[in-house]
Amino acid sequence: MPNDSSSDQPISAPSLRALPSPLVPLTPLLDGINSPAHLKLLAPEQLPELMEELRGEIVRVASVGGLHLASSLGAAELIVALHYVLSSPQDKILFDVGHQAYAHKILTGRRHLMHTLKKEGGLSGFTRVSESPHDAITVGHASTSLANALGMALARDALGKNHQVAAVIGDGALTGGMALAALNTIGDIQPKMLIIINDNEMSISENVGGLNRFMRGLQVQKWYQDGEDAGKKAVSALSKQLANFMSRAKHSTRHFFDPASINPFSSMGLRYVGPVDGHNITELVWLLQRLKELDGPTVLHVVTKKGKGVELAEADPIKWHGPAKFDPDTYQFAAAQKMYSWSNAFGDAVSELAELDPRLYVITPAMREGSGLVEYSQAHPHRYLDVGIAEEVAVTVAAGMGLQGLRPVVAIYSSFLQRAYDQVLHDVAIENIPVIFAIDRAGIVGADGATHNGVFDLSFLRSIPNMRIGLPKDAYELRAMFKEALRIGGPVAIRYPRGNTPAVDRGTWPEVRWGQWEWLQRPVHSAKTGTDEVVILAGGKALEYAQEAVRDLGNVGLVNARFVKPLDVAMLGDIAATARAIVTVEDNTVVGGFGSAVLEELSRLNISLPVRVLGIPDEFQEHATVERVHALSGMDVSAIRTVLAELGVDVPIGM
Repeated sequence: MPNDSSSDQPISAPSLRALPSPLVPLTPLLDGINSPAHLKLLAPEQLPELMEELRGEIVRVASVGGLHLASSLGAAELIVALHYVLSSPQDKILFDVGHQAYAHKILTGRRHLMHTLKKEGGLSGFTRVSESPHDAITVGHASTSLANALGMALARDALGKNHQVAAVIGDGALTGGMALAALNTIGDIQPKMLIIINDNEMSISENVGGLNRFMRGLQVQKWYQDGEDAGKKAVSALSKQLANFMSRAKHSTRHFFDPASINPFSSMGLRYVGPVDGHNITELVWLLQRLKELDGPTVLHVVTKKGKGVELAEADPIKWHGPAKFDPDTYQFAAAQKMYSWSNAFGDAVSELAELDPRLYVITPAMREGSGLVEYSQAHPHRYLDVGIAEEVAVTVAAGMGLQGLRPVVAIYSSFLQRAYDQVLHDVAIENIPVIFAIDRAGIVGADGATHNGVFDLSFLRSIPNMRIGLPKDAYELRAMFKEALRIGGPVAIRYPRGNTPAVDRGTWPEVRWGQWEWLQRPVHSAKTGTDEVVILAGGKALEYAQEAVRDLGNVGLVNARFVKPLDVAMLGDIAATARAIVTVEDNTVVGGFGSAVLEELSRLNISLPVRVLGIPDEFQEHATVERVHALSGMDVSAIRTVLAELGVDVPIGM
């Protein structure tokens, strides 16, 4: 674990291993930096040249595709300035989300491993405590850095230490209630710490809401355009030199906010500095050197450009947030076949349903692009709401809508829904309010790893009374389930994986009765045992593996167990009465998931027969391809066939 030792050597995570490294271009300054201590050997006038080399390195690393480019480019100067002024790992530098921290990884001894980002056995795409002593927190979700930093500052003071604590948080992450609550407590307790707001007007999508308008307003205040007098007065008590500097900074580094004006940070008891130019490395270093000496909490408002240094990324930071593979010299994308994703299937379905049902209203917590809602938001702007990075708010707003007769759909990733468990239970389920949860990225997501794998939603949603849960096998069933969910009311969760599915023609609306499973392959009755053969129950992504596993195995039954709550109790009872064994397969933790539901129901029916539960083990899964994680978890095609063989099924060798 990181501590106050002076070591600059990275700690290898248990899974970290060497992967083949590509040729790295010659970068005279960057080549000599393997720790923040080496960075400090550069003269201040060399930092702009270093920035050019660092940006080129980030582009080269990200060109393999699927990595966070625009956010890392935008935060590059800020990260260099922090490491130039502070002394990591003794000083604690925290990054909210962590997806903007590629420059941080490069400067802290991991440049030679950057080609392993998000690969099995390689570096995490985010900051991770077990990966390096310079990574102060393990993170992947937004709005957590300020509470973490507050805890570290209080621990420092309690232990009688004197190191710095600095948290970097994007303006988008400030929309999260956890961040705002932490600011409130920080302003009350007044610990010494730096809060750097990386203001680029973006999350993954554009930022929304009143706080975003306030941030924009800071940059166009009349007092800034017309004069500097109020700013000089605001800082004169702190430092005459600082006041003079702010006076001359003009457009690149702006003065302290006028405390007489309405400023929520000042109102909370936080010293506020800014907005300042986040791409002027020289002035950032100058300012940080002085702010770190101040007592109490200081907010430094830094204005940056997401995608800075790459014209295409600056112009379209959404497209270049996590781009596909591209040529680092020409920025041309590699030719790729256009695929139809589950997110596309959802977006098309709700867009058409909104035309059929005026009660439908879609809410998203800052995931318009990722959830496939761009076209919906354009076609139905008056029935669309982006609440920002505030999952709890999204759910409770939906509850309010449902109480007034609407049929709200909350479009949310599985791992983000975890953050709103209480709201689902307390605000929606108790009164059986008709809210539909469109759960994207359900199951293993692959390269983003443990912080993003959506393998707990079946378990925690199944524990909530009144909840219904469906797992469509394709886009046809997805459409059928959303249409049926609108009809039946009550809280409904429809979960679907990351990846692609066959497209559906517009206007196609299959019928499905909620809670009814489907035979895909009937089992063979065994004259020897007097029972049917083994039956596999699987839904969603797991069904794909099960279908492949039973291909050419006519003696094994296969059920599309597309509803986890309620189970198809009648069909399960019939199967259990005649089958000699059941195998359940799920892309969810085996703790409390679909397999557990089947075992609970069999126990209630007082039926005893062998049941093998396949799914994600009770441990966090590391980043790798989806298929690789499933293989390691023991729920892929090979694992299913192995279990069938163990149960006495004649599985031909080599299948």
